[in-house]
Amino acid sequence: MCRIFGSLFLLFALLLTVFPAGAAEYKLGPMDKLSIRVVEWQTAEGTFREWPTITGDFTVGPSGSLSLPFAGELQAGGKTTSEIATEIAKNLQQKFGLIDLPEASVEVAEFRPIFVSGDVETPGKYPYDPELTVLKAVSLAGGMRRAESGQRFERDFLNARGNYDVLVAERNRLLAKRARLQTEMTNAKTIQMPKELADIPDAQKLIDDEAAIMRSRTQSLTLQLNALDELKTLYQNEITSLEKKMVVQNRQKDLMSKELSSIGGLADKGLVVNSRVMSLETSVADMQSKLLDLDTAALRAKQEINKATRDETDLENSRTAELANGMQATQAALDETELKLSMYKNLMTEALVNAPEASALAARDGEGPVLEYSIVRNNGDGETKEFSADENTPLMPGDLIKVAISNARS
Repeated sequence: MCRIFGSLFLLFALLLTVFPAGAAEYKLGPMDKLSIRVVEWQTAEGTFREWPTITGDFTVGPSGSLSLPFAGELQAGGKTTSEIATEIAKNLQQKFGLIDLPEASVEVAEFRPIFVSGDVETPGKYPYDPELTVLKAVSLAGGMRRAESGQRFERDFLNARGNYDVLVAERNRLLAKRARLQTEMTNAKTIQMPKELADIPDAQKLIDDEAAIMRSRTQSLTLQLNALDELKTLYQNEITSLEKKMVVQNRQKDLMSKELSSIGGLADKGLVVNSRVMSLETSVADMQSKLLDLDTAALRAKQEINKATRDETDLENSRTAELANGMQATQAALDETELKLSMYKNLMTEALVNAPEASALAARDGEGPVLEYSIVRNNGDGETKEFSADENTPLMPGDLIKVAISNARS
């Protein structure tokens, strides 16, 4: 049994430390919000115990420090999530004198924001998204600043196109998520590629990401169901053992009862001392008491089996309800995204129809105002550097995007 729970513990620990491929290399910095969870294996109880005081969302401070209950103040700036998780576990083990190292899970719940400045409609701070590019950041900031009437349609086109690209990426993610939910609801093994994503370059990556989520969820559910099955088997074995003991106890009680019956008449005639009779009666009563205890223990074990069965049913029902709610929310988000895509497509069409300059902007040639970009980035050791960028340059958390209008397109 210990080996079984040991295996379950190792699998649970692996699930806690699984991160996306790029997360292990990401260096934390001020304003990053982290989701932290700590659990400890209780050998005596055979269960995991979560540390609620240190479980939750915490933000890296301006100096790069992370202040946690019990674990104290840690320097998170410039470190990865796995390094912080290891440091938290070691601090807790040392402070509380734990024999085993607790399992700490650290994930980035919210990246530090990016900043957009220069010739945009709404300069300022915006939340970071892992797939954020310069063009998407400019669209979040309202697109090109309205400097003069001649730039109106170009600004409108750029703004609409940027929002359109953001929504297309969001729609693709939602389509992949819906495909994963459909696969889980039918208990299939492989996610089928949605026909809407058939011609998308990064469609396979989206499906692979959702497949990783599905595997993690399936492993978690299987782990819980297997633990309940092991528990039911344990109690069933206990019931079998108790029933065998009851058979032996009944046989002994019957023998003593026969002996008591055979000497009862002799005791009445004074042929057998009363102490012998009393001893036999006491032994019979003890046997009956032990039988009642064994019967009570067997009943309690059966109740535990019924409870484990109900827990299995509750797990399955919760999973079904969660999938149904997820499918409903995903479909609603898809419908909303499609409506917005249609709106921005119409806006782009209007801009192209009403202004030749907007058409030139769309075709990437001809004359007209264009945007030039540069990025100011912290390299992780306190120093910053500025470099030129284009619309498709990927952004990192904390980046400052400078936007400037040039009079002519090169």
